[in-house]
Amino acid sequence: MSGQYHIPVMVAEVLALLDARSGGLYLDCTLGGGGHANAVLERGGTVIAMDRDPDAIAWSAARLAAYGSSFTASIARFSRIREVAGERMGWFDGVLMDLGLSSKMIDDPSKGFSYRLDGPLLMDMGGAGGTARDAVNLMSARDLASVFRTYGEERRAARIADAIVRARALRPIETTGELSRVIESAVGPNQPQKSKARIFQALRIYVNNELEELRAGLEGALEVLRPGGRLCAISYHSLEDREVKTFMSERANPCICPPDFPECRCGRLPELRILTKKPVRPSEREIAVNGRARSARLRAAEKTVRI
Repeated sequence: MSGQYHIPVMVAEVLALLDARSGGLYLDCTLGGGGHANAVLERGGTVIAMDRDPDAIAWSAARLAAYGSSFTASIARFSRIREVAGERMGWFDGVLMDLGLSSKMIDDPSKGFSYRLDGPLLMDMGGAGGTARDAVNLMSARDLASVFRTYGEERRAARIADAIVRARALRPIETTGELSRVIESAVGPNQPQKSKARIFQALRIYVNNELEELRAGLEGALEVLRPGGRLCAISYHSLEDREVKTFMSERANPCICPPDFPECRCGRLPELRILTKKPVRPSEREIAVNGRARSARLRAAEKTVRI
């Protein structure tokens, strides 16, 4: 198999926050090229892995085959985390979610994720059930603008959506290059890269239902952990990080009593203890070696009660 996946981010920090150790059982929800999984296996842990990308599963299964029964992997999205855990529900010592898109996917023009590389407008991370081409050519201007605002936080969302609708009236938008040129025509040639990046991000998140899958994965992760088990999540943009932060905060402080109550009376117990008051960031040394680590944010929490 040719090509490389991304360099795993903050490996030492992940191992420390997972408390990875010999004899431990860990669930890697985003296997990718197997970098984090390999580090856990080297410490003597057992890794059950999953990824929605069949290519990632094939790549890492070959790479980590020497670990034998200590490593197994299956094709699955976050919403199937309980199914992957199976009879091991409530047994895991750690769960890792590395939410970034692999460099291998970004750098493969045939996947259609990058506005810098011309290729078919797909953006399917695996099992999406649709493509970015479908969205761009079939959605109304209003719905496209909503996607761009919600998932890309693009302030010129309506202008770009209108430009897309006008362009596709002449002929369908089939490639990343064609979409990139339409975006540039809408925002002008003066540094249009940020708008392109936001629109491509928005389409990718929409097509792959990423935020809904993330919410399902976080809920499932809490269930598969044992009390004292650790949840680690690495985010690469503000929408992902907000979901992770909100989930951990709500489960660490689940009280639903009115704010004017002098003390909690709802009786809800915290399900998590937050281990990272602020997200852990990669070091400058790591960023110098791996520029794509720059936006990474690592949050971790420990399960406190049995569900």
